Amino acid sequence: MCGIVGYVGGQGALDVVMAGLERLEYRGYDSAGVAVLADGGLAVAKRAGKLANLREELARQPLPDGRTGLGHTRWATHGAPTDGNAHPHLDNAGRVAVVHNGIIENFAELRTELAGRGHDLGSETDTEVVGHLLAEQFSSCGDLAEAMRQVCVRLDGAFTLVAVHADDPDVVVGARRNAPLVVGVGQGENFLASDVSAFIAHTREAVELGQDQVVELRREGITVTGFDGGPAEIRPYHIDWDVSAAEKGGYDYFMLKEIAEQPRAVADTLLGRIDATGRLTLDEVRIPDPVLREVQKIVIVACGTAFHAGMIAKYAIEHWTRVPCEVELASEFRYRDPILDRRTLVIAVSQSGETMDTLMALRHAREQGAKVLAVCNTNGSTIPRESDAVLYTRAGPEVAVASTKAFLTQLVACYLVALWFGQARGTQWGDEVTAVVRELADISAKVEQVLATMEPVRELARSLSDRGTVLFLGRHVGYPVALEGALKLKELAYMHAEGFAAGELKHGPIALVEAGVPVVVVVPSPRGRSVLHDKMVSNIQEIRARGARTIVIAEDGDEAVVPYADHVVRIPQTPVLLQPLVATVPLQVFACELATARGNDVDQPRNLAKSVTVE
Repeated sequence: MCGIVGYVGGQGALDVVMAGLERLEYRGYDSAGVAVLADGGLAVAKRAGKLANLREELARQPLPDGRTGLGHTRWATHGAPTDGNAHPHLDNAGRVAVVHNGIIENFAELRTELAGRGHDLGSETDTEVVGHLLAEQFSSCGDLAEAMRQVCVRLDGAFTLVAVHADDPDVVVGARRNAPLVVGVGQGENFLASDVSAFIAHTREAVELGQDQVVELRREGITVTGFDGGPAEIRPYHIDWDVSAAEKGGYDYFMLKEIAEQPRAVADTLLGRIDATGRLTLDEVRIPDPVLREVQKIVIVACGTAFHAGMIAKYAIEHWTRVPCEVELASEFRYRDPILDRRTLVIAVSQSGETMDTLMALRHAREQGAKVLAVCNTNGSTIPRESDAVLYTRAGPEVAVASTKAFLTQLVACYLVALWFGQARGTQWGDEVTAVVRELADISAKVEQVLATMEPVRELARSLSDRGTVLFLGRHVGYPVALEGALKLKELAYMHAEGFAAGELKHGPIALVEAGVPVVVVVPSPRGRSVLHDKMVSNIQEIRARGARTIVIAEDGDEAVVPYADHVVRIPQTPVLLQPLVATVPLQVFACELATARGNDVDQPRNLAKSVTVE
């Protein structure tokens, strides 16, 4: 969602803040702004649109040089993406500047209250009320951190706030509730950001901010308190990747780089998971075996691409553990009054660890007594911190909005969780677990093999760039792969794309098939569940007979599909349950290339944000 940067130190604040905002562009945004404290005052520039528009504004009207500042990239919620609604927002005297990520649910009530006291609020945003409230409180106490604490206890909703005041030019104050904010600790300088990538060029030392905490940044150090003013425990950590990991590395798009990084990301997720005795050990997962043996139901909660990973994981979990598994959209989960108790294990899957829908589902599960295990890529984020256990995917930073390597590593992590759970319950023997982990270890080379043969897929994508519809079909674990392929095309190419369970064709969706419509078919291996394979071949014949242009993803050696395929995309032979790890890759390449051919920015697709931190 929105990107936030704050800085105090010896460098030019504007340069630091603008560079940080550039590194946060991947999060998705529709306006941007900065504020700098200098010469006893507060200078602000903000523009709707991309950062290039803001840079043009700064070139026309440069801001004064200052050593304290903040910046923001906004994804509109309250109010259209206009210059006036862009952040930062000021009080009427122009002495306070505030930026905000999240939603303040009681802003209308607060706005009415402020207007009654003579405040003039000019934007449509929920954020502006905070600037006015801070100004009032600061005039009473003369301390920006204390003013922030007093304001935060009056706010309902999820928010990250960062503010500066012209009367206290050497301090930046931040606050968080249910939205990400991290501190970067430097030498004679300190940083605030919604993501560590904003300050990774300056420091790799960071501090996690907990729930309902306020942080005060000065050059010489930081002070963290709770909203009640009491001292708060902090958790410093070291960022184990550097700035080069967030650069494009010679690729035209971050997405292309991240697709290419998938073999390494899969290998890193598997690293060190088997001990010297051959037993699967997930060191980050600290739920005792006796507790696991009492589990009678598993529920996976996730959104978007992570939800598709959960759908695939369900097949593996039930097969390897014989425990019922449900997969739920996190955004719907707590509103249907799900049946949960202490014998339920909830697995929360989130790349960022800040997905608000998933976080709220997690909290609801814990309130009902369920244990929660997080599968996440971001160390120190909220979802792992609030879970009983966590398995980090080790994918490294993922910048492109459309998830690729995070998806594959989520799958690998979920497979590991399923095996670990089966091991604890005695449904999987050590040699069985070792055999599957060995097969997982082979996946990196297989993904590499797929990536080396993608030029025909790119050519096909370019040839279809003028089409209005692409359909996707799959069965068994291929069905979630079809859904993920359709999602990627929607996200990137802005075209009608749908994924279906192939067996459901005759129940309605086949009416969408007409002459020339491209249909991508994910074919299961003929070696394992041959009945499913034969049924899928029949499905291909059905749509081919109605004029579909069939694009078939099939294993090496599967010749049964050839007579009915207009295009065959080959993938290496892989065990049935693990096939999504290789079958998904051509769909990622296909969507990326087709979107590029249509002239779209694949790293920052319209209307989307990398991390959805509001419900």
